Amino acid sequence: MKVKGLRWWVVGLVALAAVINYIDRQAFGALWPDIANDLFPEMDKDGHKAIYGTISTVFIISYAAGQALFGKIFDWIGTRIGFALSIGVWSIATFLHAFAQGLLSFSIFRSILGIAEAGNWPGAAKANAEWFPTNERALAQGIFNSGAAVGGIVAYPVIGLLSVYFDWQAIFIVVAVLGFLWLLPWLFIVKGVPNAHPWLSETEKLYILSGQKNQEIDEEGNYEEEYTPDTKKLFKHKESWGVVIASAAIDPIWWLFIVWIPIYLSEVFGMDVKEIAFSAWVPYVGAMIGAIFGGLLAKNRLSSGWSVDKTRKMTITLGCAIMIPCFFLLKDPGTAINAVIIMAVLLFGFQVAIGNIQTLPSDLFSGKIVGTLSGFAGMAAKLGAAGLTILVTFITTGGNYTPAFLIGGALAIIALLAVWVLCPKIAPLKEK
Repeated sequence: MKVKGLRWWVVGLVALAAVINYIDRQAFGALWPDIANDLFPEMDKDGHKAIYGTISTVFIISYAAGQALFGKIFDWIGTRIGFALSIGVWSIATFLHAFAQGLLSFSIFRSILGIAEAGNWPGAAKANAEWFPTNERALAQGIFNSGAAVGGIVAYPVIGLLSVYFDWQAIFIVVAVLGFLWLLPWLFIVKGVPNAHPWLSETEKLYILSGQKNQEIDEEGNYEEEYTPDTKKLFKHKESWGVVIASAAIDPIWWLFIVWIPIYLSEVFGMDVKEIAFSAWVPYVGAMIGAIFGGLLAKNRLSSGWSVDKTRKMTITLGCAIMIPCFFLLKDPGTAINAVIIMAVLLFGFQVAIGNIQTLPSDLFSGKIVGTLSGFAGMAAKLGAAGLTILVTFITTGGNYTPAFLIGGALAIIALLAVWVLCPKIAPLKEK
């Protein structure tokens, strides 16, 4: 049996995994007002925010460790089993949230969740490098990133609706089941890599492999790896540091919003769980559109003859140019509606930029080292996000989020400089 366009089925399942990933992680923030009132009734809002920030920081630090760990795991056991391991463990961790009783137990379960959920990103980068030619990678990454945005869009209304009928413990159990259900189509459809998959037509196989500019095809139709340095040699290239620094700067911007949107709306505008559920999804609409737009724009420019270097830098610069003024507008949005609309525009720009930053490892290197560089970049990104998360806990006392937004604007500038200065030419690298 041959399946036409099998690569799009693969990226579709990876995007669906991202949707589930975000529903699982966003449930905690969406439900936090109810959790805080239930478990910590004696504390005020600043006390609740300190606990929330601590647990969220534990999650992000664990997520950072998981990025590097799963980068190696995916290179070791492959994309198919790597994804099954990642989503299986994080679904178990989500289920365990229903039994949390306080700061310690929530921190433990969020830590397990963070380590396992981290596999989604190096796994997606590796699947992208395996299943797509260079000119389609930004689009494939955009589809995957749109899955994260869709997860953000649907998570809050779903949680809000479930909260009408269930308590917070039962809701964690319900959302955990989604991950286990995802495993069934994944293991059935993704039977191997492109050069060995029995459902992949010869035409599509040749299209995929011949379009992977970091790779050559041998006489048997399999792809040969060119330059795949070890980890020590990897970081002798300044371009590797450009990827890591750009990721470490830009990724905390995303986490600033996915962690703090519900708390911001509750603290600044006095919203409860149900009101948050039907407002906090709006920024993710902008993110979803930006993810697709950034991928299509890159694909269009590459198809028009632009170089990978010019295309990546143009789209990354455009995304950052959209983000930076939005941070200043958030200093005084006036109303909750204005705030979430500005956030939507900002996250549109973020996704335009991040989708192309995340393709840089596969633009620069080939083979197994792609997952490793993606993992290290992801780890640096999450450590940056953890630092910003705990910092926001202290600099927003009393509901003043202006310092956090100014830091976000500075991070966008740093990410842009890292790409332009440390990646002078985005193209396959050779051994020095």
